[in-house]
Amino acid sequence: MNKSHFSGTMKALRLLCFCSMILTALIQTVRSSSCIASLAPQLRKDCHPDSGASQASCLARNCCWSPLKTPDIPWCFERVDLCSIALDSQRIDCHPESGANEAECVSRGCQWCASENTTAPFCFYTSKEEATCSARFPIQKRIDCHPQPDATQEICEAKGCFWCSTTVANVPWCFYPTDGPYGYIMKGSPQKTARGWRLTLSKRDTISLFGNDISPVVMDIEFHTEDRLRFKIYDPNNNRFEVPLSIEPSSNLSVDPNYDVEFIDNPVLQFRIIRKRTRTVLWETTFGGLVFSDQYIQIMTSVPSSTIYGFGEHEHPSFKHDMNFARYGMFSRDQSPAAFSNLYGVHPFYMCIENDFNAHGVLLLNSNAQDVTLSPFPSVTFRTIGGVLDFYMFLGPTPEDVIQQYTEAIGRPYMPPYWSLGFQLCRWGYNSIDVLKKTVERLRQYDIPHDVQYGDIDYMERHLDFTYDKTNFAGLPEYIKELKNDGLHYVIILDPFLTKDEPRGTYKPYELGEELGIWVNSSDGVTPFVGKAWPPGDSVYPDYTNPQTAEWWIHMCIEFKNILDYDGIWIDMNEPSNFHHGQHPDCEENNLNYPPYVPDITGGLLAEKTLCPNAKTYLGNHYDTHSLFGWSQAKPTFYASQNATGKRAFVLSCSTFVGSGKYTGHWLGDNFSRWKDMHMSIIGMLEFNLFGIPYIGADICGFNEETTYELCLRWMQLGAFYPFSRNHNAIGNKEQDPGAFGEEFAEISRSALRMRYLLLPYLYTLFYHAHISGNTVVRGLIHEFTSDPQAQEIDRAFLWGPALMITPVLEEGARSVDVYFPEASWFDFYTGSHVPVSWRKRFIEVPAPLDVIPLFIRGGYILPTQFPARTTELSRLNPFCLIIALDEQGEASGSLFWDDGDSIDSIEREEYFYVEYQFSNKALKATVIKNGYHGIATLAYDNIQVLGLTSKPDVVVMNGETIPSNKIHYNSDGKATLWISVPLFQELTISFED
Repeated sequence: MNKSHFSGTMKALRLLCFCSMILTALIQTVRSSSCIASLAPQLRKDCHPDSGASQASCLARNCCWSPLKTPDIPWCFERVDLCSIALDSQRIDCHPESGANEAECVSRGCQWCASENTTAPFCFYTSKEEATCSARFPIQKRIDCHPQPDATQEICEAKGCFWCSTTVANVPWCFYPTDGPYGYIMKGSPQKTARGWRLTLSKRDTISLFGNDISPVVMDIEFHTEDRLRFKIYDPNNNRFEVPLSIEPSSNLSVDPNYDVEFIDNPVLQFRIIRKRTRTVLWETTFGGLVFSDQYIQIMTSVPSSTIYGFGEHEHPSFKHDMNFARYGMFSRDQSPAAFSNLYGVHPFYMCIENDFNAHGVLLLNSNAQDVTLSPFPSVTFRTIGGVLDFYMFLGPTPEDVIQQYTEAIGRPYMPPYWSLGFQLCRWGYNSIDVLKKTVERLRQYDIPHDVQYGDIDYMERHLDFTYDKTNFAGLPEYIKELKNDGLHYVIILDPFLTKDEPRGTYKPYELGEELGIWVNSSDGVTPFVGKAWPPGDSVYPDYTNPQTAEWWIHMCIEFKNILDYDGIWIDMNEPSNFHHGQHPDCEENNLNYPPYVPDITGGLLAEKTLCPNAKTYLGNHYDTHSLFGWSQAKPTFYASQNATGKRAFVLSCSTFVGSGKYTGHWLGDNFSRWKDMHMSIIGMLEFNLFGIPYIGADICGFNEETTYELCLRWMQLGAFYPFSRNHNAIGNKEQDPGAFGEEFAEISRSALRMRYLLLPYLYTLFYHAHISGNTVVRGLIHEFTSDPQAQEIDRAFLWGPALMITPVLEEGARSVDVYFPEASWFDFYTGSHVPVSWRKRFIEVPAPLDVIPLFIRGGYILPTQFPARTTELSRLNPFCLIIALDEQGEASGSLFWDDGDSIDSIEREEYFYVEYQFSNKALKATVIKNGYHGIATLAYDNIQVLGLTSKPDVVVMNGETIPSNKIHYNSDGKATLWISVPLFQELTISFED
């Protein structure tokens, strides 16, 4: 035998053997039972038939957990071997061309499973009927013709629609195609307007999903700014409800936009928005899929990638959305967070990271009950049951640009008072002033930082707004003054309902409101709507969309300030909440209360736990304004707080809407004392920063259920880095304040909170930039490392601004954290040590003993800090420090904003101090940009730390003077510390000379 031939044959055999091993391993991996997100619900086999199923108990059984709203479908189900469902012989090829992969397969609406039989397709249909139907009507072109439950073939075909079953979850079985003779066509040609284009659209078919279709409709496209586009579809012949949030275009009529719009009328009208620079299609709608009827409006658009963030308020399982036909309803509702459920606020806004890593955002400005479906094609389907389709697109191109442009349109976040960045404590269930005093004193004894104490509804007399319990909380006014003398602040809770059944002449808030006629009314528009809530008897609801209500509310808040000397107002249950389902005994039978389509909301009933939709407000039917209740209450509460205290307003609202961040912060609701809720809180924080509400946090240690020592301790560490940092729990549960668990717990909590207080100048400066420019305060790694695919997925760690990465422990018993380090220089916050270059773009197991939350500083940034104290009143008197973390070029930058912390409009009046820091060429320069705050004269720098120096400096010179060597410390990790004593207002030049 020829040796070369023999050698080549053996190499080929070895290669063939190796490839066979790889294929076998691949097949064994795929063939193993797995959790399939797209598995049709009817194929689920219950893995937890006994009661009490939870994600933890389900995963402990090695089963799959995926909540659904569909009745009688198990959330915990057995893992599925998809290959056993469809035998090789039954597979019908869904991807006959080469290059099939799982993602592409799923996007076609097909099943994916590798097979040992190389002739069997890996991407396949499970039946000839499904294959035939999918070939004729591709899944991505199907418009749901029966979006409500209980579709049947008979009902479907009676509408003139098509019926085709599929094993893929949430794909419509009853549909019509977007490219068929359906939807709307353009009437005439596009008409040029002063700001863009106008199209008139006419309905072109007889299919009607719910009747009362509107034709014609008009689409206006307005070029607002170079990076903002508005497109609105509405009825030109009848006024329909529109959200009263004014988003003004630029005064410049000759805008040169960074986008193009296209209309393609062949054979079906399409509308496209294209990024000019890259030609990426950001939005592509086929009007064959448009539905515009009186109580049902639907539009579907393709999007340029599956990397989507936003939409709220929900408890999403991840920051980056699952695009596997996930559907989320939006309709404000008072309920504890639960998977897929519509929660307290409504934010129909998303951000998309395109495949070339540019970013854009889209807002649907609509307040009616609605839902959105995310599909893997990728596409987004919007459905709403009223109003108009009023879309705004923001071109970015970075994530921070998107949010800056978004908040420029809807309103910049408010500037919080400095004290509200301190640690806050609340409990529903103190029940007496003695318990309250004991709790506060416990924190004082342990020297735990504490700035804000709350009064929950148990401070009230019988849950009546604008009262306090003079028996159980006797002496409360005097005690609040004691707290304030000790540097603390007090926040009261107010609910949005008042009893109407107190004896005449005894309850002024109701009687004055009745005299002014400011309540939400029943369907007759005259009789106050009556519900049931915490106060005794029945309750009425102030209509905050009525200007007179705002005056009444501000008056009552100012008057109550003379009784309890509060510093801020917490408004709760303003979805609005009602213990009845509508009005007792039931809401009237009509199309407002029981519309033909109800979006995918909890309970499937618009009136559940709230008011009847046909109730009347100043702006119109509650059907239209329901989700605006908390939004409309926030603004008058902001001015009530401001007028009552004479200082910067502090408002915390449960229910929010687009633009609420201009007047209020938010907390993430009545969460649970569970480990998963810590992770959910990070996702919620990241999302609300997208929504323009950066003052955000969750109830530390959990609101519902009993916490545990370890859970609460780890949560105190995480909560120390919430922008809004408050420990709060529910009545009937044990105390969980950081002083309730003993010395060790108190010491670790104190350490975490002192780190927060040390960093408050940096956090306050971040809020300044949010207020002025619309930046996020807390942000995901995706904002800073947009082109890193792994960073797109991270939601168990987060950043303060661009510079500080927080990596909390989120699992019971864990003493380490897997930390992902994006491509940048990183430094350990505690030691100043440089993170090894080999760690970049990798997950590294970082030690996290019980007393440590790992923190890392990003190179290239300068963080202003201040020595901590027990309250911000005291810490604000302390010296400042700078932490300078150098990047690989030896450079860094940062800034500091400072004012008195609670004056109204100090920025607008220019009564503030602002300094910019720049380190380059081995020198630090501090340049004072604004020196308008007189209190800065008493403050000074104490030390400066420089991280990442490549060599020890021989001489350090500050403003021409050499710093003595005994004031300089350098260690081998490249960290230098300078001890100086220089006024904060003084400009600095410090050079490090070799």
